[in-house]
Amino acid sequence: MTRRAVVVAGGVPDPADAELLDGVDLVVAADAGAAWLESIGRRPDLLVGDLDSTDPELVARLERAGVPVERHPADKDESDAELAVRRALRDGCDEVTILGALGGRRLDHELANLLLLVDPDVAGATLRIVRGGTLVRAVRGPGRMDLESALHATVSLLPVIGDACGVRTMGLAFPLDGGTLRIGRSRGLSNVVASQPASVSLDDGVLLVVESAAEGVI
Repeated sequence: MTRRAVVVAGGVPDPADAELLDGVDLVVAADAGAAWLESIGRRPDLLVGDLDSTDPELVARLERAGVPVERHPADKDESDAELAVRRALRDGCDEVTILGALGGRRLDHELANLLLLVDPDVAGATLRIVRGGTLVRAVRGPGRMDLESALHATVSLLPVIGDACGVRTMGLAFPLDGGTLRIGRSRGLSNVVASQPASVSLDDGVLLVVESAAEGVI
């Protein structure tokens, strides 16, 4: 049976993201993510991080309410979001949605959060970053991913680590049929879902797949 978790990082979730908390098995606050959860009246099942960005009074309230707190030193090799994701995986979750991974003042943290999706150590799990109408996932070659977006949504395919080879798309307005997307180039930006079902596959490499809902389309 699939066990699902939501990790809430310290960026800026979309208000609609609160719906993704319903029915999951585990909600993990990564440090400052606890404040957003409190703002929507939701208590995490676990708080993880060095807690340098969380009001100590909030930490105390959560502890009094029985929420376990996993404290880490400020001088560490992982971000709070990475620690929270890894804790969710250790707790047996095989699907992890990350909220609050985007937005905020720290571009470096945004980039680090996106790169969590391509960490080879989590290749056996399903990781996704969501913010409002934006969904980001990774697909590794050889592999295939079914797209979740509605018609007219924007889909960008961004190679990371190296070139993505043998890229094939189905249902997109600008098709690829075994082509190569070269790292550092923008060829894979701003494709469009033209028909359904839509998918992307590749023979070798890793792609970040960014799906952005068309205006007015859910």
